[in-house]
Amino acid sequence: MQHSDDRNEIQVSRRRAGGAALQLTALVILTGCGLLAFLGIPSVQSKSTGREPVPRGDLAADEKETIRIFEELSPSVVNIRTSAFVRQYWRRRTLEVQQGTGSGVVWDESGLIVTNFHVLARADRVYVMLYDGKEHAAKVEFAAPEMDVILLRLIDPPSGLRPIPLGESHDLKVGQRVLAIGNPFGLDQTLTTGVISALGRSITSATGQEIANVIQTDTAINPGNSGGPLLDSAGRMIGITTAIVSPSGAYAGIGFAIPIDSVRETINNGRRRAGLGIPEPIEISDRERQRLGIRSKGLIVLEIPPKSAAARAGLQELDKIVAIDRQPTPTLRSYYQIMREHKPDDTVTITIERDGKLLEVPVVLQEL
Repeated sequence: MQHSDDRNEIQVSRRRAGGAALQLTALVILTGCGLLAFLGIPSVQSKSTGREPVPRGDLAADEKETIRIFEELSPSVVNIRTSAFVRQYWRRRTLEVQQGTGSGVVWDESGLIVTNFHVLARADRVYVMLYDGKEHAAKVEFAAPEMDVILLRLIDPPSGLRPIPLGESHDLKVGQRVLAIGNPFGLDQTLTTGVISALGRSITSATGQEIANVIQTDTAINPGNSGGPLLDSAGRMIGITTAIVSPSGAYAGIGFAIPIDSVRETINNGRRRAGLGIPEPIEISDRERQRLGIRSKGLIVLEIPPKSAAARAGLQELDKIVAIDRQPTPTLRSYYQIMREHKPDDTVTITIERDGKLLEVPVVLQEL
């Protein structure tokens, strides 16, 4: 048991130790402040005015031009949203669900919008959102799936639409600066820049046909950009962005655009497209032909609409189109290529296979 004197001595010792610790702490603080002052570093107690921004100066000439192009042409670029009807049989109701999104361009003041055909794939309804954020229903005016081009018409177009300026694509050069405006991943009014990487490329359309003389660019193009404009440094549309090459499905430095000369020709001349008036025939693979015991290559006709050119010529369902004007048609690509060379009211000779026999049938093509 400790005596009171011992306890007093212990308390005195603790007070002396505490006082020494306080003195040491104060000494460290004073020494630190002195060192900061010696080094010219303001202490914690001093007021810091903070860093002032350095004046930026004027924008570079190419920056100003890029900004001008974007601000002037953004109102001509639209956001396209598609939907499809899904039947819920167990609930006995039909739902409208979103199908996909893409970009498009105001073609003229009347309410025509141009975009890629594949943007509307499997869509039942189409909605176009303009620059002001208002959405308008649209219908298909004209489609050229073999060129991946489709023309829409706003059902109730507003006034003041701003068509995009059109350029030319026949005289483009590799290395030219280009810009793209679109809605990648649903992010509207996005600008990317780059150069023309190559010319004369070929890609495959939704119908399997080759689209020739396509523009290759390193301008960032992502899902949602499809159907938007590719612009030159003068702010003219020289192509419609359409596809990318990417293992991941996102931007990887290689994108493609359909040349504006091809788009304009397709729209101007394509409204009077010639054909048989039938739904797209079926292309059969070599494996399917072997399995079904079909010897010759060709396209199977599944439906013959009444009053169509095919019906008037006597074509029947399950006929196989082997050739047109004795040019073989083993693929949809070859079929559409031949049809593009003709006009409505032209007469062509269709070679078909029916019941194992080859027949040549003259057909007067109709306007599609």
